[in-house]
Amino acid sequence: MQDDAPKKPSRIQQRNRHLILDAALDVFSAHGYRGATLDQIAVAAGLSKPNILYYFTGKEDIHVTLLSQLMETWLDPLVELDATGDPMTELLDYVRRKLDMARDLPRESRLFAGEILQGAPRMHPHLVADLKPLFDEKCAVIQSWIDAGKLAQVDPRHLIFSIWSTTQHYADFDAQVQVLSDEDPIEGARRYLDMLFRRVLSV
Repeated sequence: MQDDAPKKPSRIQQRNRHLILDAALDVFSAHGYRGATLDQIAVAAGLSKPNILYYFTGKEDIHVTLLSQLMETWLDPLVELDATGDPMTELLDYVRRKLDMARDLPRESRLFAGEILQGAPRMHPHLVADLKPLFDEKCAVIQSWIDAGKLAQVDPRHLIFSIWSTTQHYADFDAQVQVLSDEDPIEGARRYLDMLFRRVLSV
């Protein structure tokens, strides 16, 4: 009886896919989707262009794969916002987790920002199916804390937008931040954003 189950990729195939995706992350985050080419990705990966096309159908396939992998990672900090926790602690911890991502995943942040700036042509289904329900759920949690008198009267949606913009700035504008900072920018941001959001949210 013939086994129709797909074969597990070999170690070399797994290694090459990882090399391609890591190289593509460098190229896309530096040049954007439109400025990136398969030739650039091949050079960065140390593989031939035909070898790239053995694993992926083209540039868009690689880009979509990266974005799909990124989405779960990108949502994790918001998923961890606990409705049963102390509201101030939960929100300040969320700010810190987003800053950690800015420090540890700058390429991924720029990849995501580039896609959104183009109108999310490849990411839109994920935004609708994955991000929107989670976003609405967490906004409802924050509103429940506000209604209970545990936080100041703020718009939960704009609060989350503000957290995103103030934390991801340190990844997306890293070159500027490094020139203008007199200390470790993430450590400075931790202190400043903790103070900022604590003041905004305190009753």
